[in-house]
Amino acid sequence: MRPSIVLFGDSITEEAFGEGGWGASLANHYSRSADVVLRGYSGYNTRWAARVAGRAVASIAGTVSAVTVFFGANDAALPDRASAAQHVPLDEYRDNLRAICALLKVRPWWPSVVVILITPPPVDEDGRRRYPYAQDLSGLPERTNAAAGAYARACVEVARQCGVRAIDIWSRMQRFSGWDKGFLRDGLHLTPRGNRVLFEEVVFALKDADLSLEALPADLPLFGDMDPDDPAKAFDDQD
Repeated sequence: MRPSIVLFGDSITEEAFGEGGWGASLANHYSRSADVVLRGYSGYNTRWAARVAGRAVASIAGTVSAVTVFFGANDAALPDRASAAQHVPLDEYRDNLRAICALLKVRPWWPSVVVILITPPPVDEDGRRRYPYAQDLSGLPERTNAAAGAYARACVEVARQCGVRAIDIWSRMQRFSGWDKGFLRDGLHLTPRGNRVLFEEVVFALKDADLSLEALPADLPLFGDMDPDDPAKAFDDQD
């Protein structure tokens, strides 16, 4: 049975199989080697994710080789703005991420699962003003890049403490001064270009965990490996 790579996160994960999405690109990349399983929950923060993590992955059969955990964009919503209901204090965010990591690492049928924490992306505050949350008329962004950065640093810190990998997409997208806000379509969610950046980072993290495309066997014989005079032999050799 081919292994699974599970994507667990909020709306940026839920829409990952959309056109140009990072999950769709990942599924295409591993099309003959692994199943990419989507577990995205729009609007969720780590408080709710920690409560449902076990239920979210309970139905996945077979071996899970890796899980991406991509929360924080909602936790970092400001507590005095329109998305206050999604806000989770920074210390609790850390605790929730630790709890999710612990739950995923102790599942007995996933003996060597690779957990990858992904930080929240940067926030373009002008973009959030143009696309206000729930028709908020205050004119104030409900998220700020500074707040997202604090949660991103906390995410990286938790990954180090828990001995798991981290993708600091907040820093990656702002590697150069005057960062390209074209990575975000509404100040928060990813454009195809932003999805491409994240896809490349996930592929690199999986490769670093010995889960590269080359390291995983292809599902069923490749056409090029079949003997044209006796193609059935390739299937017999796998029985």
